[in-house]
Amino acid sequence: MRKRSASLQLTTMLAGATAITLAGCEDHGGQASWDPNRGEQVQAFSYKTLQECKDANEVSDQQCETSYAAAQKDDEKNAPRFEARSTCEDVYGVGNCVPRTGSDGHSVFGPLLAGFVIGRMLDGGGGYYRGTGLYHRDDGYYSTWGGRLGRDYGSGRTVITRESIDPPDAIRSAPPKIQTRTSVVSRGGFGGGRAYAHGGGFKGGFGG
Repeated sequence: MRKRSASLQLTTMLAGATAITLAGCEDHGGQASWDPNRGEQVQAFSYKTLQECKDANEVSDQQCETSYAAAQKDDEKNAPRFEARSTCEDVYGVGNCVPRTGSDGHSVFGPLLAGFVIGRMLDGGGGYYRGTGLYHRDDGYYSTWGGRLGRDYGSGRTVITRESIDPPDAIRSAPPKIQTRTSVVSRGGFGGGRAYAHGGGFKGGFGG
């Protein structure tokens, strides 16, 4: 029998999320507005490590390696950034934030990479896969780009929105906003790397 991965076990359907606005998009005329939790949902495979991905036999070893490398790159360049460790830990938990370097060269803080997710993108050519990082919060697992993993109970599959894996160029090219406690609270809650504000609520974690 095929090995099964330690995929994310979530207990609720993907809820509607609050619309968000891309921070730092002034160069694009202030028009870049998107919600990473809305739109086309794709099948997702999630893993803690590269080896776990290979052992699961759900995608090829090459796809594991390519997606893992993409997750590492996204984490390095686009992981959420916070001005203070305490603000980061309010979102991701005590001990789960580490020093990083902001786009201006100053020291900031960001969450530890908890794993990576591979999305199966469908297109006319038969489909392809792409990976990005995952970060754990007390309401679930989020991609580098702010999308939250959910479960499609009709099929039993773990899902995520396509743009949560492969966002538009305007989103990908914009530097992460350095979040302060004031800016986070002013949005009514804690968000991701580009001042994402999320609605809904998931509870879950990596299962066995």
